Amino acid sequence: MCTTCGCGQGETKIDGEEHTHAYVHAHEHGSLLQGRPHAHTSRMVQVEQDILAKNNQYASANRSHFAEHGIFALNLVSSPGSGKTSLLTRTIERFKDKTRIAVIEGDQQTSLDADRIRATGVSAVQINTGKGCHLDAHMVGHAMEKLALADNSLLLIENVGNLVCPAAFDLGEAHKVAILSVTEGEDKPLKYPDMFAAAEVMLLNKMDLLPYLNFNVPLCIEYARRINPYIRVILTSAVSGEGMDEWREWIAAGMKQAAEQKANEVDALKRRVAKLEAELSNVRGEG
Repeated sequence: MCTTCGCGQGETKIDGEEHTHAYVHAHEHGSLLQGRPHAHTSRMVQVEQDILAKNNQYASANRSHFAEHGIFALNLVSSPGSGKTSLLTRTIERFKDKTRIAVIEGDQQTSLDADRIRATGVSAVQINTGKGCHLDAHMVGHAMEKLALADNSLLLIENVGNLVCPAAFDLGEAHKVAILSVTEGEDKPLKYPDMFAAAEVMLLNKMDLLPYLNFNVPLCIEYARRINPYIRVILTSAVSGEGMDEWREWIAAGMKQAAEQKANEVDALKRRVAKLEAELSNVRGEG
């Protein structure tokens, strides 16, 4: 049970080791109060704000670490059954010979997905959230310690299957990537707007099944862009390989940018150090 609010959250496990759950799921509790008077509503709102503020502090630390080391981190979010893990393994296949990759796997229970990732030869840490519906930045920070991420590498974070809660929690990632399969409804972006508003990219997955389904692709894209006019849409299939080249190129561009930003920051720091050393030398000379 969560020691903060008694919400039944339980202990989070990172590769089997227990860690005290740091955050209350106040946003979940608060949703139960909508439309009903409740004496603790204002307290719940304050608790939620405190939780998100604390999470954002951890996320900022994660982001600084990624920037300092040129790590391109992606937060993959979807509902259960979208084909997220299959897409992830296909992505790894296209990068692992040229790029250092690490994966953080989020699930309520089991290490099945992490085992699938490790079978590709890539390092993976499993986070089991118990009754928790999302990863948070503190969990990711602990997982990063176990992974010992390499400079100029790719970090893929597979969040818990849920299109609601992960939208509110910044992990320090460069981008959220929403994965929606054609076996789901076209209206998912309208039903879960916060997630699609927060995402940089929508992967419309399982396109190989489209001939067998009644799914309107243009309408789904229209709905997604109604929520987020700037969202990039890539049509993908882990089975046929459709869209994987475009997806790979988008990731490669992000990794290049992260490495360049790191190099620019290093150069700026070197120039700053050289300037300070010159100033110190001048002071000594005048003395």
